Amino acid sequence: MKRFTGIIPARYASTRFPGKPLADMAGKPMIQRVYEQVEGLFDNIFVATDDERIFDAVVSFGGQAIMTSPNNKSGTDRCHEAVLKSGVRSEVIVNVQGDEPFIKPSQIELLKQCFDDDKTQIATLVKPFRRDADFETLFNPNSPKVVINSNNEALYFSRSVIPYVRGKNHTEWLQSTVFYKHIGIYAYLADVLAEITALPQTALEQAESLEQLRWLENGYIIKAGITDEETAGIDTPEDLEKAVKLLNI
Repeated sequence: MKRFTGIIPARYASTRFPGKPLADMAGKPMIQRVYEQVEGLFDNIFVATDDERIFDAVVSFGGQAIMTSPNNKSGTDRCHEAVLKSGVRSEVIVNVQGDEPFIKPSQIELLKQCFDDDKTQIATLVKPFRRDADFETLFNPNSPKVVINSNNEALYFSRSVIPYVRGKNHTEWLQSTVFYKHIGIYAYLADVLAEITALPQTALEQAESLEQLRWLENGYIIKAGITDEETAGIDTPEDLEKAVKLLNI
């Protein structure tokens, strides 16, 4: 039976929302809301941060935190460093977004179930776009799309719309085929996490600014769990105001 360790990367510096992990959400910092939402789902869980204020906040509410380098280029890199420093030995490492206080436990379980397939090296989640959605939602480059094969393995991720629907006006595309939105939560086999963080950036990754393309270009299998549940990431102070109202406290 595989053991799962959850890592929540949390940076203080943010262009759009500095100090976001410590933003108050009805009496608790955001990072605490995320931690408490998922802590019972893993064998071990840590917040990985490069800021002492976040470290101290996590310790103060009884959580486990690990100080990591400010030079990590991505949450994946920060996860790897935290795993090394933790000394914990788990088969699978789950990277939980630090700005997703409403991540559903069922989504975490779906991600973990991807590793029931022994071929899975990396797992992530995708969600079908609603067929009645505004087509402009589909064309939003900040919402990456993904195409998958018959075994629910990712073939490609893109900020462009994929697949292209030939012979139809783009306003009809959502009614013509299923499009998948990528939900940016990942899980990795521990040895695979060590390997992918050592890889140099690739041309496709640089073109699309999507690190998962580096993994695909190097032949790694990314299993996609399909969820119908939406997530509510918080990128700006305005997003935070809306999120607090969802707490129903």
